Amino acid sequence: MPSRSPQGPRHGAWPLSPTHTRFALWAPDARSVSLQRDSGERLPMLPAAHGWYELDAPWGVGSRYRFVIDDQHPVPDPAARAQATDVHGYSLVIDPDAYRWQHPQWRGRPWHEAVIYELHVGALGGYGAVVEHLPRLAALGVTAIELMPLAQFPGTRNWGYDGVLLYAPHAAYGSPDDLKALIDAAHGHGLMVLLDVVYNHFGPDGNYLGQYAKAFFREDKHTPWGAAIDYRQGPVREFFIDNARMWLQDYRFDGLRLDAVHAIDDSTFLHDLAREVRQHLDPARQVWLTLENEFNQASLLDPALQALSFDGQWNDDGHNALHVLLTGETEAYYADFAERPTEHLARCLSQGFAYQGQPDRHGRPRGEPSGHLPPSAFVLFLQNHDQVGNRALGERLSQLCPPLALRAATLLLLLSPMIPLLFMGDEWAASEPFLFFTDHHAQLADAVRDGRRNEFAGFPAFADPQRRAAIPDPNARATFEASRPGAPASAEQQAMLAWHHHLLKVRQQHLTPHLPGTQALGAVVLGTGAVSARWRLGDGSVLQIDLNLGVEPVTRRSAPHARVLAHSTAQPPLAQLPAHSAIATLAAPLPEDPTW
Repeated sequence: MPSRSPQGPRHGAWPLSPTHTRFALWAPDARSVSLQRDSGERLPMLPAAHGWYELDAPWGVGSRYRFVIDDQHPVPDPAARAQATDVHGYSLVIDPDAYRWQHPQWRGRPWHEAVIYELHVGALGGYGAVVEHLPRLAALGVTAIELMPLAQFPGTRNWGYDGVLLYAPHAAYGSPDDLKALIDAAHGHGLMVLLDVVYNHFGPDGNYLGQYAKAFFREDKHTPWGAAIDYRQGPVREFFIDNARMWLQDYRFDGLRLDAVHAIDDSTFLHDLAREVRQHLDPARQVWLTLENEFNQASLLDPALQALSFDGQWNDDGHNALHVLLTGETEAYYADFAERPTEHLARCLSQGFAYQGQPDRHGRPRGEPSGHLPPSAFVLFLQNHDQVGNRALGERLSQLCPPLALRAATLLLLLSPMIPLLFMGDEWAASEPFLFFTDHHAQLADAVRDGRRNEFAGFPAFADPQRRAAIPDPNARATFEASRPGAPASAEQQAMLAWHHHLLKVRQQHLTPHLPGTQALGAVVLGTGAVSARWRLGDGSVLQIDLNLGVEPVTRRSAPHARVLAHSTAQPPLAQLPAHSAIATLAAPLPEDPTW
């Protein structure tokens, strides 16, 4: 049983002994709340201050329970630590301290060592199946796996962003202890484990909060998913901050990535979450907090804020510029990078964000100055779940750009001082798509399918309704099955896998030890699609990466006596950088404040 006791009202069920559990629900709109077991037994809960209902009940670990609102509305516990069945059924009392950790001395790894591998647990077969991939990922040079959201969602198949019971790991993937065993095994392989969490909305099926806690949402503010969460309410802030602490304390995740925080209309909540997490964790642990944020708020990443700041942000600007250069696509959000994509990329490599207050395609200023931030504040990627799965047909870059260009861009990704992120299957240029999939039913299934297809009506390739009708149905099991990555089969895939092995070995041996204290020295445009970027590493040596994604060779400037770390061509480029190629070099320390 837990040795710690909750202080004040705490959401959900908290075991006090093998036979007793404390239950709490914030239900300010309810006239009464009772606790019901699956046997039918019901106990009235006691009203407390500020809309809380509480009860210490003689029900132990393993009890199946739910709340009944006003004697007529049975609902699951919104803070259930596990569900017995689906999101509409009974919740389950669990002992969060029952699991016996095999690597209790694990304290994490420094952030500058992070090489992140994003994966979908369901697509790989569940918590236990992911364990089988850990040895090969560690051997590849990955140092962290990042799990797409796990919170309980309706059905058995979902990206995870439709979660409605945010404290319960999805039961179709395994039990809470199975998840802990995955994390434990990863630590045994020296791998950090990060979790994507969604604090900007709840899914459309199974969220009952509006029946008894309307104050959880604010109708005067809306997000793409409906009414905004009202972080002005103390119990609401506590609900999400406690959730973050649960994942990091009870499950020993090494970090969280907060999804789409631009949809959270309260920046003080983000600072509060960061502070609360850091204040309540063992200071000997290394735990990392990262963001997805379309607003490019560099102020949230400022190391000067210490406990209030976040460690990194997914750099969509870097991805978007690279994608336009690799594929030539300029539709949707790529339109912001249609003009001068090479300059955008150069700015990302030297200053972090491309948009630092400049107007976007809608004329709205976006972003804050970011040149003062360290390169490690930016997570760079060529693909992730969004950038593959939000395509109508889920194509990967290996189907969209020349193989040599992808090979060159991979050198930039894995050898730049930014934190690199790979999406599952990237390492061998997997041919399987990653499609958008859900497991909704009846009218909701129709709405999701039709809405998905209508999203692409403005794209020339899908202007024809018959063409849109061919977009895979998210609810079809075949859509999910098609999204499960296989294994490298062709000689080309084996060569790409070897390329990743080589680059990550170079990063580990020659760059990682010297990344703390790295500063960008600038980036210049060499030609259409070609840039040269330099960074002074912590030991004073200078890393230079020259990348040419254009179709014409360009002239490069090499530093005297620089040694070649890696090159994507058969022979290391000298004065000329061929089309679709890249080279990374390392030179002896330069004097302070060198000019380009």
